[in-house]
Amino acid sequence: MPGEDEMFAVVTEMLGGRRVRLRCNDGKERMGRIPGRMRFRTWVNKDDVVLIEPWSFQDEKADVEWRYDGQDAAQLRREGHID
Repeated sequence: MPGEDEMFAVVTEMLGGRRVRLRCNDGKERMGRIPGRMRFRTWVNKDDVVLIEPWSFQDEKADVEWRYDGQDAAQLRREGHID
C-alpha cells in the first residue's frame, strides 16, 4: 500500500530512456522515471500498475518505486484502489 507521499499509477506509454507516461490516481498525467535499481531486475510495460512517488519540487514528474504483478494489480482493482 502507498505510503504518505506515494500513490498508484498506470503506465500509459513507454517513452524510452527509462521514461514512462503515467496516469495517476489523483487524475494527473505525469512523466515517470524508472530508477537504475529497477532497470534490469523489473521490466515495466504498458498498462502495468506501479507505485510512484511524485517529485516534491516538480509535480508533473515522479519516480517509479514498485511494479505490481498481474494478480496483485487485479486485487487492487477489485478493492477499488485503481480505476
